[in-house]
Amino acid sequence: MQDRDFVCVRLPAHSRINKILRESQPASLSRMNSPQPSLTLAARFPRLRALAWSGHHLYASRGYELLRARIEDARDITWQSVAYFRPSPRRRLSASNRFTARIFRDGFHALAVLPSGAIIGAVPGSIVTLGPGESEFRQTHAITRGTRPLHITATLGGAVFWGEYFDNAQRDEVHIYGSLDAGATWTIAYTFPKGTIRHVHNIVHDSWGNFLWILTGDYGDECRILRASCDFSRVEIVMQGNQQARAVAAVPTEDALYFSSDTPLEPNHIYRLNRQGKLSQRAQISSSSIYGCRVGGRVFFSTMIEPSEVNRDRTVRVYGAEVKSPDSWQPLLEWKKDPLPMRLFQYGNAFLPDGENSTPFLAVSTIAVQSDDLCTSLYAVQSTT
Repeated sequence: MQDRDFVCVRLPAHSRINKILRESQPASLSRMNSPQPSLTLAARFPRLRALAWSGHHLYASRGYELLRARIEDARDITWQSVAYFRPSPRRRLSASNRFTARIFRDGFHALAVLPSGAIIGAVPGSIVTLGPGESEFRQTHAITRGTRPLHITATLGGAVFWGEYFDNAQRDEVHIYGSLDAGATWTIAYTFPKGTIRHVHNIVHDSWGNFLWILTGDYGDECRILRASCDFSRVEIVMQGNQQARAVAAVPTEDALYFSSDTPLEPNHIYRLNRQGKLSQRAQISSSSIYGCRVGGRVFFSTMIEPSEVNRDRTVRVYGAEVKSPDSWQPLLEWKKDPLPMRLFQYGNAFLPDGENSTPFLAVSTIAVQSDDLCTSLYAVQSTT
């Protein structure tokens, strides 16, 4: 597909944008008659967190050990140990218990599998790298601001990028780091000047146009969705200036970018930005959202339980829709928050792995929810009418 230019959309006040986007939506009856994905539970894997897909392979972690399974028949799944990271003795101890692991945010939090077979991961305080044929991750970058990026992205050419995610109360400059040697060394690929953003939420490679989507936050003009060439010679703002542009999860498709908002200050929504730059609001969701993924012709977003005056819901949900019928968004899965204090034991959440998934299965890892705490569930995805 041709790499088309996008126009910059400066979002108006929330009340105005809701009116504009409501008017662009089709009638609710057409949404009800649209095909929707149907999910059937195929397998459950306690104490595993799904991190990334690479074709038919799903990578997951158990603490600081990385495992892999080839997903073809859900009735016959065998997990194999790939490698491990050797953390400090304190973290080895805390990771051994699921409650202390939640308190100290142990284990892998992001993963990218490169075409070469190298693997890049994020653990507390470090970016770690595993070369082909190796069995132990090594630290290749010490994180000094914050503890870890929310996501790591890899391009088809093997370049890897992640953005700094830290509190940044002083609004210092914020860096995007990149590697062209499979994570062996890291350099600053791009810098947001002081006072422009708080931190980087996500970087997503768009394989249809071979460019990068960059999502930043958190307030006012800090909320941005940008498009950048893979060498960062060109960086342009596509959306800016409203809490509905405060996003973490974004899923490119052939015709559009789907993203979900992540704000505790306003109701959250799923949006569609087509390749001509037209923005439309597709569905309201129950809370903030920071994970999304694609399974074949379907797109999914999950919500998390984040306490705020606006988002009072205490149920984690997964929403899904057919790409060919983008108005069919429905909540498909849900879990109630467990009784443990969320600021200490983490918000209830449903993690959706990154990467390219070639299977008809949706992997969901849940945390801080009843019955399925620290558990990965695999669902067969089918269409219904």
